[in-house]
Amino acid sequence: METDDEHDERAGSVAGLSLPARVAVALGVAVVTVATAVHLAMVFLHVAPPNAISKQHAAAIGDYIYPEFEQNWKLFAPNPLQQNIAVQARAELRGQDGRSVFTPWIDLSAQDGAEIHHNLFPSHTQQNEVRRAWDFYVSTHDTREQPNGLRGNLSEQYIRRIVLLRLGSERDGRPVDRVQVRSMTRSVAPPPWSDEKVGTKPAYRVLNWWPVTTADLPGAKNR
Repeated sequence: METDDEHDERAGSVAGLSLPARVAVALGVAVVTVATAVHLAMVFLHVAPPNAISKQHAAAIGDYIYPEFEQNWKLFAPNPLQQNIAVQARAELRGQDGRSVFTPWIDLSAQDGAEIHHNLFPSHTQQNEVRRAWDFYVSTHDTREQPNGLRGNLSEQYIRRIVLLRLGSERDGRPVDRVQVRSMTRSVAPPPWSDEKVGTKPAYRVLNWWPVTTADLPGAKNR
């Protein structure tokens, strides 16, 4: 005979749910399990040495991984990065009289740095969004800013949308017509005990102006 405690325990478990609720829970567990398995498989195939499966499904793996789940192992490189790279952006605004107004350069990397400073738990977005977007762009474009692969247009769209999220679709009541991005690279000065001579003058990489499309605006739905 079932005691009151056993009845209460059973009522609070999955067994105490109605049949439709139990089916919904089972389906939810199945979906989460399958999604987790697919994610782990895709990441494993991406980071594993080239093999028959990863070569055969390279396009599908790449579409899944880039740009959100790309793996980067520079932390363990024997020659760590010795430069500070700041990503900056500005906008061209359309005035009511038809004339264009340009905003000053806005340092997106400095914004993230200010959010991270003294923050014990900075978000992934604050630490990596702008930096990884710029790395993605640089890896898919040559020195003439021409895409060198199928992911070139995707990297442009990705960084353009980040810029519009930061700057907004309008400023001072004027809509944003175009945006421009540049990087400022400055070598890290060597320590006082080093004889190495390094110039610390900043170097700029200025991209062309990008027209803003409806799909780039925050909240736009992909069609």
